[in-house]
Amino acid sequence: MTPSARVQAAIDLLDEIIAAARDNGSAADHIAKRFFAGRRYAGSKDRRAVRELVWRAIRTFGERPASGRAAIVALADSDGELAECFDGSGYGAAAITPDEPRAAIALLPAWLDGQFAEPIDAGEQRALMERAPLDVRVNTLLSDRDAVLAELPEAQPLALPDALRLPTDFVLDNHAAYNRGHIEVQDYGSQLIVAACDVKPGTTVLDLCAGAGGKTLALAAAMQGKGQLIATDTNRNRLDQLRPRMQRAGADFVEPLLLNPGKELAMMAELVGGCDLVLVDAPCSGTGTWRRSPETRWRLNEARLKRVIDEQAKLLRIAAEMVARGGHLVYAVCSVLDAEGRGQVDIFLQDNTGWEVEPITTLPAGRAYGAGILLTPAHDNCDGFFFARMRKQ
Repeated sequence: MTPSARVQAAIDLLDEIIAAARDNGSAADHIAKRFFAGRRYAGSKDRRAVRELVWRAIRTFGERPASGRAAIVALADSDGELAECFDGSGYGAAAITPDEPRAAIALLPAWLDGQFAEPIDAGEQRALMERAPLDVRVNTLLSDRDAVLAELPEAQPLALPDALRLPTDFVLDNHAAYNRGHIEVQDYGSQLIVAACDVKPGTTVLDLCAGAGGKTLALAAAMQGKGQLIATDTNRNRLDQLRPRMQRAGADFVEPLLLNPGKELAMMAELVGGCDLVLVDAPCSGTGTWRRSPETRWRLNEARLKRVIDEQAKLLRIAAEMVARGGHLVYAVCSVLDAEGRGQVDIFLQDNTGWEVEPITTLPAGRAYGAGILLTPAHDNCDGFFFARMRKQ
């Protein structure tokens, strides 16, 4: 492909991603895979160049652009080499005209101004758009860190005993350590949340929003495979992904449970008041994971944010019923918005007597914030999270 054809391909791919963000379609990564699968003539260098240009545009524009061309043209206004590629040759991008539309360059959606956690200044906001590292967790049900480091000499140990970091572009999918279940891909921030749960073998633990089970499997390892660990979700597709992961990780004692929305308490009646720990890794805006999926900020709007805030409050109410007296509730969101983190916990504590905050002081990262801990890419080099640990008196 010529440089001009690569630019046109980037425009076409970006158009598809913009449409999917507008219409709640597939994720950008899935769209890119499908896009290149239909263009076998594009070599590896072509695909890399197109993808880099598209993701550069995604990270540059906080507001969803009107079109892929409006975004790439705006980039070209300050990039002479890119502007030269708009030469109209062959399958290339048509020449730029002075009066054609340009996307407005802004890192974050304007409507979110004032809604971020207080420590997140302009510098921390920029870090939300940087590329994320590749973190893995050693699965201590099947292996240990020394053995995994021997298999993965590229890995760098992190402060948590089972946390390792690999180069961003490291290909892990077919690595023997991964296939044997010795490691699980898991952001360092997620591993810190599980560490804050401080689960013990032989206890009863409920992962109320298990999804595909990343934190469930980390809890299983911390419990050493002993006790009762129930993983629930209302989304069958997400929960179905947990089953093969359980088998690979040697965590067959985990009990997946699909819940019907609105009937959660009735379907978990046997667990009411009987859980030593309930983890609520609640659905959220995902603002803390923008490094990994920057196009998701094009999907977020005020109505969607309100829906997840309402869902979070509902999940906290359900979780509170499940916890035994003297037991713990850990609430977490991969969000750096106050309404989903600090504000949500503050409201819960105001509305529910008989609960006390348990300060988290033993973690090697994070900042105390409100009743919990704030993690951010700039401060902790992991995804953004807020989490809090509360004890039922």
